[in-house]
Amino acid sequence: MISLPARDGFDHLLTQAIKANLVSSCEDRCDVTILSDLSEINETKIVMLTISSYLFRLMVFIYFTPNIATKEHFARINRIRPSDMSEQLFYDSIAEYGNICCGAINRNLVTFFPHISMSTPNIIDKNCSSHLDVLGCSHIQHFKASVNNVPPFHFSLGVCNYAALDFAVDDIEESAETGELEFF
Repeated sequence: MISLPARDGFDHLLTQAIKANLVSSCEDRCDVTILSDLSEINETKIVMLTISSYLFRLMVFIYFTPNIATKEHFARINRIRPSDMSEQLFYDSIAEYGNICCGAINRNLVTFFPHISMSTPNIIDKNCSSHLDVLGCSHIQHFKASVNNVPPFHFSLGVCNYAALDFAVDDIEESAETGELEFF
């Protein structure tokens, strides 16, 4: 069983990670809403990442279509011209930003679960998402993220638990930048 505060905590951590890491500048506006099902999701590809512990496996699915609008968005995030973004760099960029989002979740979950790890990103076909229910998730949530209203991105979160999970996350927005080294 996953308690309601824990479900809300998983959702909150993913939402905050998306808002903090899917923008190219602090002026960008990122809105995240919850979707009731997958019917609105039309993207063709998925980046899949997992965070695991002895007590649970958390999966994040980032849906995308390799089109001009998505390529332009990730070129802005990487501060390069879209024409300089090769197909491989485009896929690597989406995988890396997915990894950064999961890294933010991982850093927050380690407070509650000391033994957790992350997988490397895998790019899979969208049709694989129809099998999400087969994974035995106790909690599934779908999200829509709009950065400056275009292009919309969709995310799914699935959590499989191997023991009862109960924790509460403070509703404080993360203010720290990710990917920066702290010097002592």
